Amino acid sequence: MMEKYRVLLVEDEESLVSALTLNLELEGYHVVSARDGHTALDKFRNQHFDLAILDVMIPQMDGFAVCQTVRLEGNTTPILFLSAKGSGKDRVEGLKIGGDDYLTKPFDLEELLLRVSKLIKRHDGTHSLAELNEYSFGQGNHVHFLHFTIRDCEGNATEISKKEIMLLKLLIQRKGEVVSREEILEKIWGYDVFPSTRTIDNYILAFRKYFETDSRNPKHFHSVRGVGYRFTD
Repeated sequence: MMEKYRVLLVEDEESLVSALTLNLELEGYHVVSARDGHTALDKFRNQHFDLAILDVMIPQMDGFAVCQTVRLEGNTTPILFLSAKGSGKDRVEGLKIGGDDYLTKPFDLEELLLRVSKLIKRHDGTHSLAELNEYSFGQGNHVHFLHFTIRDCEGNATEISKKEIMLLKLLIQRKGEVVSREEILEKIWGYDVFPSTRTIDNYILAFRKYFETDSRNPKHFHSVRGVGYRFTD
């Protein structure tokens, strides 16, 4: 059986939460709700969603601020704004800060469900790895991207550098593919400062020490001579 698409519903109006949850679940979605901005942020950071329906006027932190924060943190979950504010200026603001769609209250339920379906189909399979805050692989290996921490198969926790986290995420996003040294240098170190390729080799050696049961016969972090590196789960 296919896994249900997960929808985060951020809304503080009780009757609307109940109505939308019921109808989304009837459409086959798994719905998680939040009633304020801080709770919404926590759920964005710690769970995977295929879509978020985000009311603009919510307590503690408004929907625009929530959207802007998660986008700056690299979260690409599609966001559909709901708002009583229907001016062109508000719509433009919502889309400019990273929203994918904007629906004004009161709205037609069938229109909302159609927009939800289209947004999920448009983004399905293109962003889920990019937005992961955590990733597990092998026998007990775990990476927490936001906290810059890893845990090896023996349960040992280690804090690693931002560059290491970025390299881990790039390799995991491209799982099974060979990522060239040139691409790694460009995406992790940028155009201005290129270290030697030996620096990448040292990072890969460190990953093997962290995550491989036998660093001389790696199962996860592979070097492809003269080309680059490949991660396998």
